[in-house]
Amino acid sequence: MLIAVLNGPNLNLLGEREPDVYGRRTLADIEHLMQAQAVELGVTLEWLQTNHEGEFVDQVQRLRGRADGAIVNAAGLTHSSVALRDALVGSGLPFVEVHLSNIFAREEFRRHSLLADVAVAVVAGLGHRGYVCALAALVARLRDD
Repeated sequence: MLIAVLNGPNLNLLGEREPDVYGRRTLADIEHLMQAQAVELGVTLEWLQTNHEGEFVDQVQRLRGRADGAIVNAAGLTHSSVALRDALVGSGLPFVEVHLSNIFAREEFRRHSLLADVAVAVVAGLGHRGYVCALAALVARLRDD
């Protein structure tokens, strides 16, 4: 089973950027945790990060017919990218939307997700643990279906 983990703009700065909001773990730290969990679950992860909306859309399109599901932290694109939403819907991939912070307790513009209603689930506010929860839940769902 192949699960893509897709990370959007500025997540390459985790651990440095606003650690009081996003935590002190780097994206590499989170990837390491996820890879260990993937081994336990018997799945393969494909890990991607981009700061560019068009590249994010391209990455989603390349997963069509290859991946079984995805964990998506679209970062700021969550609130603005109709193109990313359309790519995710068009891919047919079941995905879990993940946010390190609780977007619903932040600025008004962050409280609306263009992805949430087409996601299998949304995990927000658990920091790096949200990725781990999302992977376990997505794999369990895919195995049940």
